[in-house]
Amino acid sequence: MSKNDGKQKTPIVTHLVAGGAAGFMEACTCHPLDTIKVRMQLAKSVQKSASGKKLGFFGVGVRIVKNEGFLALYKGLGAVIAGIVPKMAIRFSSFEMYKGALADENGVNSRTSIFFSGLLAGTTEAVMVVSPMDLIKIRLQAQRNSMADPLDIPKYRNAPHAAYVIVKEEGFRALYKGVALTALRQATNQAANFTAYQELKKWGKKVQNIEGELPSYQTLVIGGISGAMGPLSNAPIDTIKTRIQKSNISGGSAWSRFTTVTTEIYKKEGFRAFYKGLTPRVLRVAPGQSVTFVVYEKVKGWLEVVQGKVKEGELTIAAPQK
Repeated sequence: MSKNDGKQKTPIVTHLVAGGAAGFMEACTCHPLDTIKVRMQLAKSVQKSASGKKLGFFGVGVRIVKNEGFLALYKGLGAVIAGIVPKMAIRFSSFEMYKGALADENGVNSRTSIFFSGLLAGTTEAVMVVSPMDLIKIRLQAQRNSMADPLDIPKYRNAPHAAYVIVKEEGFRALYKGVALTALRQATNQAANFTAYQELKKWGKKVQNIEGELPSYQTLVIGGISGAMGPLSNAPIDTIKTRIQKSNISGGSAWSRFTTVTTEIYKKEGFRAFYKGLTPRVLRVAPGQSVTFVVYEKVKGWLEVVQGKVKEGELTIAAPQK
């Protein structure tokens, strides 16, 4: 159970700013891991070095830097940053909205209501922001052009150009390829993420007899543990979604694309292929959620202090002089 503790409801703009700041820091910190994850998921066979040795997570990262330059690890970052503010704003604000709607008459939330609030928040962010942002990001990350060679011109120059080319060549609906799988992935991610975070946070406060917020280092650890829950539970969904979004084949129903890609992966690469990129995905998402929750809680706390002082008249904003 979790209570509102009589606290005044946090304004939506606070979730917007705090979530946006958290998302920006998370993207800049962890995006290279996401690029490596996508490359591993898109590989049709096991990637090997020149000596024939199997390449792991770090090996793939070194190969990308060697062949394409260090900045290649940040391909698609523009698409992520462009969508991170609305994504995080929608995630945290919709979670709070659903949590409020699912609370009992005393404003108390059960573990089940927290789970479904996360599930609905994940679905909401997937449909409104994540799906088109993800597709553009994956198309950019899949390009194997050298960032160090000015003559090696990629098909997609940046996020806006990629969006323009995709819509022009494949139609607007192409931006929503794999939207059902993206929604399923985000829903399960946030259901596991928020449930684990809320429960671990509540347990931490109870054990230490803390009334306010936990120390930042504890939030960092709890965020990392909760962030790992989603990838561990839905790795096959993410791999299939990535393959569908990378493809530029149009036409056919979403179900037919799903069955075609799933069957092709299983027949040509085996069952283990559905878990390609799981290690870098966990390494990407877990620290990413650590950063997200720490920055979110800090910024939200700062904004609430400022809002409280403004309301009590302790802090005034001077009007510009004419």
